[in-house]
Amino acid sequence: MDTENNILEVAKRTIRIESAAVKNLENSLDSAFAKAVNHIHTAQGRVIITGIGKSAIIAMKIVATMNSTGTPAIFMHAADAIHGDLGIIQKNDVVICISKSGNTPEIKVLVPLIKNFENKLIAITSHQDSFLGKEADFVLHAPIEEEACPNGLAPTTSTTAQLVVGDALAICLLELKGFTDKDFARYHPGGALGKKLYLRVQELIDQNAKPQVTSNSTLRDVIVNISENRLGMTVVVDETKLIGIITDGDLRRMLSTGKNIDSLTAADIMTTSPKTIDADDMAVQAREVMEEYNVSQLVAVNKDGYAGVVHIHDLIREGIL
Repeated sequence: MDTENNILEVAKRTIRIESAAVKNLENSLDSAFAKAVNHIHTAQGRVIITGIGKSAIIAMKIVATMNSTGTPAIFMHAADAIHGDLGIIQKNDVVICISKSGNTPEIKVLVPLIKNFENKLIAITSHQDSFLGKEADFVLHAPIEEEACPNGLAPTTSTTAQLVVGDALAICLLELKGFTDKDFARYHPGGALGKKLYLRVQELIDQNAKPQVTSNSTLRDVIVNISENRLGMTVVVDETKLIGIITDGDLRRMLSTGKNIDSLTAADIMTTSPKTIDADDMAVQAREVMEEYNVSQLVAVNKDGYAGVVHIHDLIREGIL
């Protein structure tokens, strides 16, 4: 396989095989899946997810997805479980065991121990008639026709199917809990993802200068104010009431007219209907307004009037744009 076309064909074949398996999962869902979801939803404990080999890695991913969507979950490696980590399992916890074959030695040792604890056991397996499938309280069937690996050895299609079943569990639980974007923000306070959900305009303008002039300010005062505050604009106010803005573009356009500038005031060159946003709005809404009107800054307002300026650079800095 030394040509570009051969490489692409192998890649496409892999995607076709795995896509077909994922599609077939729809036909494998039955009442056991719904019962398993309802049991997890009503259980008083956590979800303990275990597996061996590549299935253990899938288990860790499902744990991460559940934790981030409101279902408390913990990973327990099947091999470590029989050497002390069984202490992770507490009363009322639900255990999910992931295994393609359902017959690995570690699973055969672990499953009876879990059953002795009287915790409900959910299996995700490709073989319903396996040891795991027969012992589980709920069996979530993840059948595959073949691994994408041409030798049929490396877990590829099977682990993809396991992951999709885990995602389906997590999303069903999310919807049952009525998990909202605000809940999501509470669990994702860091990074751009969280900021899109919780960062407000007020928090951005608090970091900026608050440029302002009055309507009778001289052109010189306007230029100095824009230069000092380095936001490319200033706001024209009557006390706290917003009456207009002047951008550096307004200044350039005015100077290009050749008019006598000695007697000009802010009122002569300001834009009287600037684009505004409420200081309590989400920062992501500021991005949307900027994109809609093709502007790089917005005047933030609150119940008292002019509150500050949010600039496109603020959104870039916070990873929102």
